[in-house]
Amino acid sequence: MLALLLLTCGLLVGLVLVPLGLPGLWIMLGSVLAYWMAVPDGSVGLITLLVASALVVVAEVLEFTIAGRYARKYGGSRRAGWGAMLGGVVGAFVGVPVPVVGSLVGAFAGAFAGAFVAELTVARAARGAPVQVATGALIGRVVAAATKVAFGVAIVVLVLFAALVGRLNGMG
Repeated sequence: MLALLLLTCGLLVGLVLVPLGLPGLWIMLGSVLAYWMAVPDGSVGLITLLVASALVVVAEVLEFTIAGRYARKYGGSRRAGWGAMLGGVVGAFVGVPVPVVGSLVGAFAGAFAGAFVAELTVARAARGAPVQVATGALIGRVVAAATKVAFGVAIVVLVLFAALVGRLNGMG
């Protein structure tokens, strides 16, 4: 029972960290791996662990690409898309020293600034309006954060369902 409580705490702490731009999904996956190794009764099996791992990888890839896609959707060049992606990553790391929300604000500001600066470097005739493109990148970053939270919720539901069903089956 203690292991299940610790798993639940690890999953919930990870889920709270996700919207802050911190590696919450990886903490969640680490919690699942620790539970899988500590509780060998099969309540959380290898399939659950692999599905959770796949969800984490897909969420990370989506987070990395969504801001760039939105920058392009709002009239930006391919360069602005890359600027939004790279700016978001750099901004998240630069914002980390600010307690609680620094990495989130940094990622949002970085995506905006990256798309804006990158779009300014494109030849005038070929570029979109830099502020509009950067706004698209910012919206994309918000959508990416929401998407990542949704994946986190899916992981919590999947893992806790597997753990609880496994415990019930083991008891009966």
